[in-house]
Amino acid sequence: MKYFVKKGKVNTDATLNIAVERAKELGIKHLVVASCSGETVLKLSSCDLNVVCVTHQVGFKNPGEDEMPQNMREKLEAAGIKVLTTTHLFAGVDRALRFKFQGVYPAEIIASTLRMFGQGMKVCVEVAVMALDAGLIPYGEEIVAVGGTAVGADTAMVLTPAHSAYLFNTNIKEILCMPRGY
Repeated sequence: MKYFVKKGKVNTDATLNIAVERAKELGIKHLVVASCSGETVLKLSSCDLNVVCVTHQVGFKNPGEDEMPQNMREKLEAAGIKVLTTTHLFAGVDRALRFKFQGVYPAEIIASTLRMFGQGMKVCVEVAVMALDAGLIPYGEEIVAVGGTAVGADTAMVLTPAHSAYLFNTNIKEILCMPRGY
């Protein structure tokens, strides 16, 4: 387990190296990475793993806007990296209810609980389940997930995700790296 002194982009290269190394040590074939611009996940184009990039949903920042440029999407797909852009597991309809009626809803409570361990922990679980639900990784297999705090990657874990309908069957097996504290 590696603890980083700072959170964020400064840890991207180290996080990706730790994630790939551990995946190979364990014989894990699938790596799921959160990346909105594509810059982080592009660094994995030659790692010899099934790499899935999970982006923000279209409209996350601004209505109708896709944060990942089309040319980057094409570059990733040409490198064999699958790109998933869809509604976030811990947002979706619960967030719409919060915006409309105020209050806190179950998915946001789960997200906030995971954030107690850091933003990257929440992201890792979220993108792993989203990739499983999309059929981009196999059911019942350990994978490595990579997430971060705002920009870049600073958190990685080994887990066996469950489909969203069975989220609480997700099994986090190892935390590989994360920022220490806030």
